Amino acid sequence: MKEIKAFIRPNKVNDIVHHLKDAGFENMTISSAEGTGKLQDEAAFVSQKFSVTDSPMAKIEMVIEKAKVNTVVSIISEFGKTLNPGDGIIYVSNVEKAYRVKTGLENGF
Repeated sequence: MKEIKAFIRPNKVNDIVHHLKDAGFENMTISSAEGTGKLQDEAAFVSQKFSVTDSPMAKIEMVIEKAKVNTVVSIISEFGKTLNPGDGIIYVSNVEKAYRVKTGLENGF
């Protein structure tokens, strides 16, 4: 199994999620995030929570089968890009094990 973490522009979330669901990816976590990087967005602001951030971001997290990684990365890239610097980044990591909270049993995916 693989974990996908994608940090993207907030205004791209709905489109990306719509296309992920259409492709059969129903399970994901979406949250608001703040970031900082080489480029400061024109609409950037100094966060009231964190003094070092300069850009609002959204984070999509998913755990998927290894064979489906390229599909998910392609969807996020295609529908998340604006062709401007600061569009975001996608991380892919290994998932060693997963357990169901309800039962405490290992999830075989």
